[in-house]
Amino acid sequence: MTIRMIALATLIAAPTALMAQDTPPEGSMPLSQLVTKLETDLAGELGHITDVSWDDDGYWEVEYHNAENREVEIRVDPATGEVRQ
Repeated sequence: MTIRMIALATLIAAPTALMAQDTPPEGSMPLSQLVTKLETDLAGELGHITDVSWDDDGYWEVEYHNAENREVEIRVDPATGEVRQ
């Protein structure tokens, strides 16, 4: 009976663990620090940031215009602030 209860609890919890995360995970870099890091890392390329939004796949989605005023979209790791490609 105990094994059945554990198996049932595992089946109930499994979809929750597989669902996308709708907020940045604990231990993520504060958004203000992330933007500061991007401004430093993209210094010569960055014109201005137009949008920052959380993607439920686990990263920040940042849209900005570069020095030539072209729109660029990047994905940024929430813990390190590193650009993902």
